[in-house]
Amino acid sequence: MRRKIVAGNWKMNGSRGLVEQLVPPILSGMASLAKDVDVVVFPPALFVRDVVESGSPDVGVGVQNLACWSGGAYTGEISADMARDSGCGYALVGHSERRQLFAETDSQIAAKIVQAVNSDLTAVLCVGETLEQRRAGTAEHVVAAQMRAGLADVGSDQWSRIVVAYEPVWAIGTGKTATADDAQAMHAAIRQALSAFGAPAENISLLYGGSVKADNAAALFAQHDIDGGLIGGASLKADEFMSICRAVPGEC
Repeated sequence: MRRKIVAGNWKMNGSRGLVEQLVPPILSGMASLAKDVDVVVFPPALFVRDVVESGSPDVGVGVQNLACWSGGAYTGEISADMARDSGCGYALVGHSERRQLFAETDSQIAAKIVQAVNSDLTAVLCVGETLEQRRAGTAEHVVAAQMRAGLADVGSDQWSRIVVAYEPVWAIGTGKTATADDAQAMHAAIRQALSAFGAPAENISLLYGGSVKADNAAALFAQHDIDGGLIGGASLKADEFMSICRAVPGEC
């Protein structure tokens, strides 16, 4: 059974005051969600502990990035074991902003996935195409290639630690959103590619990200292969974020 997940990526936003502002409404709103919906937040690393201490076990917490290495002389890096020791259960890997702004390669992303799952973190692998790639008709090929490269070293007993988030690059922070039908088509293609890769595709949660708002979440989450969302800017507004969480249908 695939878990339904709504995750909020705060990116480089926030403060301890924002933690105090956002986390209590999330906690109080949990009772209104379908019981099979998991809520996760990815705050900046400096505020992870604040969220863990105020969020109770009901809200999952993750890091937005982690190192390719398990430890050593890598100034400024955060290891997967450090994230786990700080109370995290999740790690974002391969976000398009990391790929584009920090030139992360497929091999680095694959190494980070290994570090995450080996430390018992759930790795959320982000994949997505640019507008040019979509216009060229190569979107599914690009996304499948990113996914295969990122998951190349996942062991047969580690798939339960994998979530895939499809975020079309052209829809991140732009206000543009793939139609529900377009998003479903890509998620179905991702699930098919996972199956061809030898993964237990029907058990892996697939999330959609890219300008998800309260007014379009229900249509997106109603699709068969979309198991929730990775939310950016809207996750910084407690009321809207919880409205998005409530848009996830419960188990039939």
